[in-house]
Amino acid sequence: MIKLHTKLSLAMLGIVLLLGGAFYVIDRISVKLYYDELSQRLNASLAMYVVNEQSLINSGQPNVAALDELAHRAMVINPTAEIYLLDTRGQILDHVLPEESVNAQSVNLAPLRELMSGGARLPIKGDDPKNPGIQKVFSVSPVMDGSNSDELAGYLYVVLGGAQYEAAAADVSGSYVQRMIPAAIAFLVLTAFLAGALIFALLTRRLRKLTAEVTEYDTIDFSDKHRISPATSTDDEVDELRNTVHRMSQRIALQVESLKENDKLRRQLVTNVSHDLRTPLASMQGYIETLLIKNDSLDDETRLSYLEIARKHAARLGTLIQDLFELAKLDSNRVSPNFEHFPLTDLVQDVMQEFALDARQQNIQLEIQPAREPIIVYADISLIQRVLENLVANALKFTPQWGSIAIALDHNDDGIAVSVTDTGSGIAEEHLPRIFDRFYRAEEGEESRATSTGLGLAIAKRILELHGSQISVTSRISEGTSFQFALPEAKIAA
Repeated sequence: MIKLHTKLSLAMLGIVLLLGGAFYVIDRISVKLYYDELSQRLNASLAMYVVNEQSLINSGQPNVAALDELAHRAMVINPTAEIYLLDTRGQILDHVLPEESVNAQSVNLAPLRELMSGGARLPIKGDDPKNPGIQKVFSVSPVMDGSNSDELAGYLYVVLGGAQYEAAAADVSGSYVQRMIPAAIAFLVLTAFLAGALIFALLTRRLRKLTAEVTEYDTIDFSDKHRISPATSTDDEVDELRNTVHRMSQRIALQVESLKENDKLRRQLVTNVSHDLRTPLASMQGYIETLLIKNDSLDDETRLSYLEIARKHAARLGTLIQDLFELAKLDSNRVSPNFEHFPLTDLVQDVMQEFALDARQQNIQLEIQPAREPIIVYADISLIQRVLENLVANALKFTPQWGSIAIALDHNDDGIAVSVTDTGSGIAEEHLPRIFDRFYRAEEGEESRATSTGLGLAIAKRILELHGSQISVTSRISEGTSFQFALPEAKIAA
């Protein structure tokens, strides 16, 4: 696996090599253009100097002797110059070069006129008669007819940087100066690469450290003590990444702890369910077997008593199974609240009416303390009814005769505050944190187990969580218990 630092260093090397090559090419081109412009500016008057010395065309005929003399004198001034005499159409009339070296019969006059017009951007290049297709800088001057000084007879065309220049350039191509430039570029490329590699190493140091910590974290137990440490600052994206990984490690640790706790609760749930299912089943089996064995020797009253006990255990078993299924559906998010507007006061009255007979039989007073105006809430009416039923049923179990159970409704900042308060035996302070746990019972004894599944408060708590509400409890021994929660109030349009 190629590391990020190596990839960045290789990318840096490629970039500096590309820049070095581009710099070398641009340098070669710019030096050539600079020399061409300098040569054209310095020799701009060379053709005019030659023309002014003698008449080169008389009555339309080239003066060969004069051209030969002036050409040699001009070549003394600039040995690289090659002189051509042109007519007004660009045809070569004469020159002083070997005939076999000149391979063109005419020259394009457009560059010549552009240079003579002045103000043009240098360098301007024209045709090289010795090398058709190649262009070079030049000097040019119009040539007037010797017999009529007002008549244009042609042009004196001087190619600068001719064969001698090319030979000299070839001789110096391997010189110390020419070798020094590529060496200097290579040194700069190497220096830039080493500096870039060092900078990348420094910049990726924190990233490499984070990678090592995450790799180590992957091999441990994901506990909170092994979480990735946060960054001391947030200067750049690497620090942000470290902080993000730190938060992720915290969440993983919390989730691992939650999984451990859930596994512990699962084992406790299996134990509790096994015990709570086994107890009524064993009782039912015992009484039924007694009826089968001693049926003929039992009187009707005893037989009826045994059947009634078996029925009660079967009913409790059915209630337990129903509560288990209901809680399982709530935990698996298979129950989605059907939110609607409904009058909470009417629902409270219905629930109290449902338990009125049981309350009268136990000489317990049921009270409703709603606000005077109708109270409309936004919730799932069937689920809220289940919460109220569980709380009232729980209060009836632990409220003695001549006690009271009250449901109070009031307005607060969270909406509608609902409280279910009894005057029962109360709950000890050490039991309060666990009363919403599944199968947890603060009271002891088989009698209480026979009348409670231990799931009612857990179901109520889960239903309220689906409504975004939390249930709380306050209690005092021998004075009573109060459960409180809140529901969102629905505003009635005027």
